[in-house]
Amino acid sequence: MIYLEVNQKIGKKIPKFFWQFWLNKTVRILKIKKKFEVSVAVVNDESIKKLNRIFRGKNKVTDVLSFAESEGQIKFFGDKNFLGEIIICYPQAVRQAKAFRHDVAQEIANLLIHGFLHLLGYDDQTEKQSKVMEELAEKIIKGKIK
Repeated sequence: MIYLEVNQKIGKKIPKFFWQFWLNKTVRILKIKKKFEVSVAVVNDESIKKLNRIFRGKNKVTDVLSFAESEGQIKFFGDKNFLGEIIICYPQAVRQAKAFRHDVAQEIANLLIHGFLHLLGYDDQTEKQSKVMEELAEKIIKGKIK
């Protein structure tokens, strides 16, 4: 079970069931049985640029940031565990949706899944890691995994 908190003060209001649907689908496909809590924030360009500069040393807008509660392999304790926060830049999602020629909801789902995979311990610092994450995200979007 996923406990979800969403803070959205920018962009078209996205219902909580959208976020819950994609997180539940990811959990089901990855066969995660534990309970946990995730926080999602939807922010503007200025906010994500500031966070990206402070935490990653990159003074530019990015699409999604993830802040895991604990680094490395995920550890579950007790009934409910806070995994971390996913921060999505709504204006960047709109720009990317236009560039990739799909709708904003699909782009936000992609960013949510990408951020969530980071919270689960996946990384994309190398080409190989990036490919693993991309393939896994694609399988989640399509609804199946081998």
